[in-house]
Amino acid sequence: MNNFRTRFGESRVIIGMIHLPPLPGYPNSAGIDNAIHHAIGELRVLERGGVDGVLVENEYDRPHRVLSRPETTAAMTRITRAIMRESEHAVVGCEILLNDPQASLAVARMSGASFIRTDYFVDHMSRPEYGEFEIDPDGLIAYRKSIAADDVLILADIQVKYATMREPRPLSESARIACEKGADAVIVTGDKSGEAPTAEMLREARSRLPVLIGSGLTADNAAELLAECDGAIVGTSLIRDRSVDPGALELLMKRIGRG
Repeated sequence: MNNFRTRFGESRVIIGMIHLPPLPGYPNSAGIDNAIHHAIGELRVLERGGVDGVLVENEYDRPHRVLSRPETTAAMTRITRAIMRESEHAVVGCEILLNDPQASLAVARMSGASFIRTDYFVDHMSRPEYGEFEIDPDGLIAYRKSIAADDVLILADIQVKYATMREPRPLSESARIACEKGADAVIVTGDKSGEAPTAEMLREARSRLPVLIGSGLTADNAAELLAECDGAIVGTSLIRDRSVDPGALELLMKRIGRG
């Protein structure tokens, strides 16, 4: 069985986002204790709502850095470890923005988390404000092995939102390469946060790996889109004033027959 399915089971998977407030080292940070308190509160709302997993992300560390600084990696480790201790059933993952999957793996390994998300894994892409992103899937897999984190899943975006492919190719080709390079699942997004991929895109991404929606899932489109894939990571449609809204989560879960 695929490692993803071993961890999450066979049903359509819903992973809720825990968007952290600014962490120490960023403007307007209220400190590590405040971030932990916020994260645990979000976890409890998401677990009561019936999600299968949660993804911890330093969303409000603005402006995002391409690589993590030591204080960010340390803070993410401490917060993710606190969530691991408090989680009753949700599978816990983490991602340090904007593109530091090695740091995310280190956090997962040291906190006990089960998976990471990486926006850039096999696709050579760029953004005007950051330039071209470094891509080294072989190096990432080797690093995972070197820190004894082979059990940490890599959920890899393909042709991710906001970025432009340097050498365009079919989505199916990116999915195939991600599979060959060791991803445990692939993630398909629209062009920006809150914008969903099309059903055609999800079908095109089908390979030997589970396919997840990475942006834009809502109560209105969930039934249609989840029929074409294995689950979704959900943030924007559930969040009001930087916190998960229990009512929005309840509506989503009811629309997919789990409420």
